[in-house]
Amino acid sequence: MNSSTLKYILLIFMTFSTASILAQTKVAFEVSFTEPQAHYVDVQMEITGNKKDKLDLKMPVWTPGSYLIREFAKNLEGFKAIDAKGKLLTSDKIDKNTWRIQNAATEKIKITYRIYAFEVSVRTSFVDASHAFISPSGIFLYPDDQIKSSSTVTINLPKGWFKISTGLDAIKGKENTFFASDFDILYDSPFEIGNQDTFEFTAAGVLHQVAMFGGGNYNKERLKKDMAKIVEEETSIFGENPNDRYVFIIHNFNAGGGGLEHLNSAVLGASRNNYNSEPGYSNFLGLVSHEYFHLWNVKRLRPIALGPFNYDKENYTTNLWIAEGFTAYYDNLILRRAGFYSLDRYLEVISQDLNTIENQPGNQVQSASESSFDAWIKFYRPNENSKNSTISYYGKGSLIAMIMDLEVLNATKGQKKLDDVMKAMYDEYYIKLGRGYTDAEFKAMLEKVSGVSFTYIYDNYVNGSKPIEYAKYFGYAGLGVNDDMYGRNLPYLGVSSSLKEGKLIVTEVARNSAAWNDGISVNDEIIAIDNARVSELEKIIASKKVGDKVDVIINRDGIIKVLRVTLGKNPLGRLKIINLDDATADEISIRNKWLNL
Repeated sequence: MNSSTLKYILLIFMTFSTASILAQTKVAFEVSFTEPQAHYVDVQMEITGNKKDKLDLKMPVWTPGSYLIREFAKNLEGFKAIDAKGKLLTSDKIDKNTWRIQNAATEKIKITYRIYAFEVSVRTSFVDASHAFISPSGIFLYPDDQIKSSSTVTINLPKGWFKISTGLDAIKGKENTFFASDFDILYDSPFEIGNQDTFEFTAAGVLHQVAMFGGGNYNKERLKKDMAKIVEEETSIFGENPNDRYVFIIHNFNAGGGGLEHLNSAVLGASRNNYNSEPGYSNFLGLVSHEYFHLWNVKRLRPIALGPFNYDKENYTTNLWIAEGFTAYYDNLILRRAGFYSLDRYLEVISQDLNTIENQPGNQVQSASESSFDAWIKFYRPNENSKNSTISYYGKGSLIAMIMDLEVLNATKGQKKLDDVMKAMYDEYYIKLGRGYTDAEFKAMLEKVSGVSFTYIYDNYVNGSKPIEYAKYFGYAGLGVNDDMYGRNLPYLGVSSSLKEGKLIVTEVARNSAAWNDGISVNDEIIAIDNARVSELEKIIASKKVGDKVDVIINRDGIIKVLRVTLGKNPLGRLKIINLDDATADEISIRNKWLNL
């Protein structure tokens, strides 16, 4: 027997041995709430069939869909492990999110610990006397190298709590017990537990369950009808809805927002008294549209870096401008297609998006792909200079999706659009290949469907920060862009400020503005301008002219300074999308196909 053959046999043996260990290991969680008023979750983890002498248990440091290291292990306390006979096993915490159990090769190990849960968001767990929201990645440990092991979760309801809402399937014959085929599924399946208001509707052949916590002035029948319209519109793009059941968990607060997508559910934050106002209701439907579109885009059609996940560290990708930006584009487009937005209202919404991006100095500094890659250190940790140095992959990605849609429509004379690209990508990489896509593969599909090159758009708008030629792309649909600020010579200081204890404090300084160039800094207190006490800063600046030199008296860390500042011209635009009077029949046809008019 030669050495190569021996190595091959050993490799096969090791593979079968590892598979055998994984196959025999079973994990069962039991969740209780002995002190919900103190915001604690009590977790018992039972592992049977483990063959490893040293067993490492790990807590994820982040949750998929929210690209920030959140260090969930900081909330864990009281870790203890015992064997089947009740003997305490030696355990040590060996790094920030790993606990090692010694002499663990025993038939059954029972681990207990507690999690402090008191952070209100769609991505973090929260418990109080009224309910519990469980975001699993911050609650459940997993055995190292066994992320594909299945698990069960049993919820012990406190007295007076009666409902559990989750995307996980219940196990028949076991009360309040749910099954996850692996830890990726478990971490992707949040729980709402308590006495939430629940209702159902069916759309695209799928049962949708809605769990409302926090009350509110919502109308269930209206929501059933309108949420169903969104489901049907989005399903029509991809040609299938991959779930049999889907759960919306909605937290209604005095002032709330945000959402987080999951494989067969979504968590939304909403304002409980905004359902009766048209802007508030539209915003809520936009959130529903956004998170539901993730059912395909990200959760199944995904950048190759986003799965299988590494829960120990950042998972970098340059494609969040597709994952989130395209979703942000479609959330409003779906509202237009479903009839919630008129044409004029939709163009207003796009105009607002244009102004948000184009009036941010960071748009000329950071590209969409850079913004995606640096999400882990920049997007979720903004500071006073973020607007000068960064751009949102949501907003910029949305505008890139829009011009790509128009480019495809124009190149194919209205026969194809971005929908066709998304469906082709879904069919090829999720259904056929079962993997994520690379940046080059997404670009190649755009070019295959449209028949034209997308190199210019990628070089200048995706990987570069060149201003987008909006007139060109809107022109394909017989639309133009006006700037209401064009030709106006208005003075500009370039600061944002807020009143703090009666003092006017600078909170931001815009790049290349008068304040930037002449030394005004964040945290400066603006006392006076030209010896006149400042009460309304904008009114004072508006009374001046471009080029005026003004004396700005500031208090900086207790020292009074006088800064000579030369006012510049206001660079901010006020963009508005308009119908062109000379639009051709072909251009109007593209507009109609783009917006389903």
